[in-house]
Amino acid sequence: MPRANEHLLAAPFVTHGAIGPAELAALGLTAVDVVDFSVNGNAFGPAPAVLEAVRETLEQAALGRYPDPQALAFRQMVVDLHAVSLEQTLAGNGSIELMWLIALAFLQKGDRVLVVGPTFGEYARSALLVGAVVRSVVAQEEEGFCAPVAAVSDALLAAAPSPYRLVYLCNPNNPTGSLVGLDLIARWAREAPQTLFVVDEAYLDFVVDARSAIGLGLENVLVLRSMTKAHGLAGLRLGYAVGSREVVAALDRVKPPWSVNAMAQAAGVAALREREHLLRTVARIRSACGVLVRDLRERGFAPVSSRTHYFLLDVGDGRAFRERLLSRGIVVRDCASFGLPRYVRIAARTMEENARLGQRI
Repeated sequence: MPRANEHLLAAPFVTHGAIGPAELAALGLTAVDVVDFSVNGNAFGPAPAVLEAVRETLEQAALGRYPDPQALAFRQMVVDLHAVSLEQTLAGNGSIELMWLIALAFLQKGDRVLVVGPTFGEYARSALLVGAVVRSVVAQEEEGFCAPVAAVSDALLAAAPSPYRLVYLCNPNNPTGSLVGLDLIARWAREAPQTLFVVDEAYLDFVVDARSAIGLGLENVLVLRSMTKAHGLAGLRLGYAVGSREVVAALDRVKPPWSVNAMAQAAGVAALREREHLLRTVARIRSACGVLVRDLRERGFAPVSSRTHYFLLDVGDGRAFRERLLSRGIVVRDCASFGLPRYVRIAARTMEENARLGQRI
């Protein structure tokens, strides 16, 4: 029998947080029976105008037509938002597709990749699938899971004769909520000009007064942004990349045609227009998070300091804690897959839902 590439077979699957239909069915539950604190999204969902845009797309019989393969209307909104050129943007079927395109366009078997962790597992997996060698530099528990700045700097310096091909930085990081300053990212990028720094800003909208690495304007910094988190479009799968023309052109050459569907494109245009909805709902979630953290501290827990609306919580046994809460209609993220088996990750939701968590924890 033909065999798949060995490095592909060796790449492990990644555990993701949200509870799936199979697990719900096994428990005799449906999605409406639980409140899901394991997903780092916007609990208020998309703006009404986004839902209307999707309905209009359906009514126009768009299901029978191919979507715009270049997602021009959506990308033009990205251009207007970030003050970049159209050639610096690329739309993707969620950030995940963009990560896989990066691996396909920039990595070969044996290339070295540095991942700043603990973090989202798809960075490493996408690199492993093409045969790259992945090294992780991990934040330490005893340092409050602050970004391992010194360790990253040391790794880049040590690799200088044969630099890393890619560096993956989730900023703010998932699951720790730590944030690396733009001045430091700029310094790393300038000190390692042959390395492509991929900065995943999926959760940046949840950070107060956050500034994007897009503003650095550096040729070897590629920024990924997600429409599935703060904009509430997880079910439609939409994200975008912003970088130099050369880097984006390389990604575009390996991108499958029509990967971003018509509904996602229409929703993305409407969502980026509804800036007020984004700012208002994110502010409400941040406020609710502050109340939730205070409540947990009063109950004797010690939430780890975070710059976002999600945070780590040491509960001794994350898996057992999750199972106990699930029996009470609450879902949290067991962090064993991040290498943190004692922890769960909790993403704040509405005040009412947070109160329900507090009552059942």
